[in-house]
Amino acid sequence: MKLLRSGWTITTPSGRTARSATCRRRSTPNSAIPGSNGTGRLSCHGAPRPVPLHHRANTAQMTNGFYSSAADRRAQVTRLALIIAEYQCDVLYRGQKEALRDFLPLDAENWITCGNALRLDWLSICPPTGTGVKHRADDLFRTPLDQAQIDFENEGGETYICGNPPYLGSKKQTDEQKNDLGALFDGRIKKWKSLDYVSGWFIKAADYGTRTKTTAAFVATNSICQGQHVPILWPVIFATGSKIVFAHTSFKWANLASHNAGVTVVIVGISNTYGLPRRLYSISDTEEQTVERKEVANINAYLVPAANIEVEQAANPMQGMVPMQFGNHPYYGAALIFSNDEAYQIIKQAPDAARFIRPFYGSTEFIDRSPRACFWISDEDACEALKLSPIAERVAVVKASRIAAENGETSARSKGNGGGGKRKKEDASARKLADTPWRFREQVMSETQTIIVPRVSSENRPYLPVGLLEPHCVVQEKAFAMYDAPLWSLAVIASRLHWVWIATVCVRLRTDFLYSNTLGWNTFPVPTLTEKNKADLTRCAEDILLAREAHFPATIAELYDPDKMPDDLREAHERNDEVLERIYIGRRFRNDTERLEKLFELYTKMAVSPGAAKKSKAEARA
Repeated sequence: MKLLRSGWTITTPSGRTARSATCRRRSTPNSAIPGSNGTGRLSCHGAPRPVPLHHRANTAQMTNGFYSSAADRRAQVTRLALIIAEYQCDVLYRGQKEALRDFLPLDAENWITCGNALRLDWLSICPPTGTGVKHRADDLFRTPLDQAQIDFENEGGETYICGNPPYLGSKKQTDEQKNDLGALFDGRIKKWKSLDYVSGWFIKAADYGTRTKTTAAFVATNSICQGQHVPILWPVIFATGSKIVFAHTSFKWANLASHNAGVTVVIVGISNTYGLPRRLYSISDTEEQTVERKEVANINAYLVPAANIEVEQAANPMQGMVPMQFGNHPYYGAALIFSNDEAYQIIKQAPDAARFIRPFYGSTEFIDRSPRACFWISDEDACEALKLSPIAERVAVVKASRIAAENGETSARSKGNGGGGKRKKEDASARKLADTPWRFREQVMSETQTIIVPRVSSENRPYLPVGLLEPHCVVQEKAFAMYDAPLWSLAVIASRLHWVWIATVCVRLRTDFLYSNTLGWNTFPVPTLTEKNKADLTRCAEDILLAREAHFPATIAELYDPDKMPDDLREAHERNDEVLERIYIGRRFRNDTERLEKLFELYTKMAVSPGAAKKSKAEARA
């Protein structure tokens, strides 16, 4: 499927449109289009302007077209849009006279079915090629779901499936939609409840492909090719014998609709036909942002030209890299955290409380250069600290919250700094922590320096916002920390190489990266570093930090605005990239695709732990 800004066209796996000469030797292709509200929009946008097709006069008749929609209105709009688009294309490539003479090969009855595409039997809607079904219906829009469908004009051929299913993450699905996925995945995989709704279309197409020669392509949110979606969803798809034969990497969705979808999507084509070329499409890094096509040996589930391997969470980093861990969790200790203004008032009331107050950083506080404050009290100092009324009052609130949590009475908001709503489960851990209400759940502090890595950051920044904190600063659980880590670790995290790895294997939260230490850092493949390598990277990290400080008091958000990034900071990152990339291949990488190819090559070699990566058995045989 080739998606353009204002239309769609069905293509053969070789890249030619369904109108090309390829179809002549395959008989007429049966085009199944299991749609949704999204597909309706695609179809509508095909109507105003014909899609540029292969510039040849010969055509292959698209007589066997099917569309499935859950709503009558969408089905009617889609049918009209397809009719208009087909006529426009015929006028453009065959002339008005020929177009009128052979008006609409899509006029066969019963080619639109109204129903839930994930509940319907696709084999009954579009039987395997070569199957003859004689019964026809007259009512195009209210045909019973169990009614026999259109009979084929040609036997043999190949089925093409395309669509633009709904974009619904796991937390936005209704109970009915969860049940739709459960009917498909329950018993096949364990963690299916975390999958996006679009996953159902992929598994339906893959299952359909076990019965007939099929190529299917869907526009989908890019999350299905990232993070935990890959090890959960794609091994099941590959096990059916389907492979990714073409794909377009992530791009921002843009159409002519009045309510633009505003999401980042991918296009993924799967097929069970062996011997097809593998083609990977991506938007170039040039100013023109043209679409580039590359023929590759294989496309894995991350849409990278590399072996089929699923990156899974690892408990420890590779190659002896420095561990990264969560910050300190207040655990129903929100009263231990307060604003700088409140800190000022506390010190004004009890000057001795100043020694127990520390700067408090999470992701937002670091990126916006706006730390809050917190009490940091050791067990040894607890008695002395509790003599101060401002501290004693807040500690009493924490103790009450943790005791209430044990009984399931407190609100989730008290657990940290967000959330809300009443807890329904008792929390035994809270009871134990209630005995030390002056403490965070974790009480970890560095002796020399702390590297902080935000858990959430915008994908629009060219580099991940990693930073260095003084040893007395407290990192909270909404950020990761590397305590007493060498400075060269910061250079690795601040590199473009690490950015593309995180963008590929970690989860997205809308247009933000959701960083993971177990999935992003512990799996990141780094060659063995010599002492000289570490010294060079340390200097690069220092240059980056000095360039930032030269623009004080600018925040990380301001400094890493892609349109306003200072030249000296950008140059410092460029030098860092060059030093690190030369360690990998002896030169700079040409683009992000080449970076990912090398990273996956190294990961495949280095991931010796069965829990870190596992090959798809079905794809290993291909």
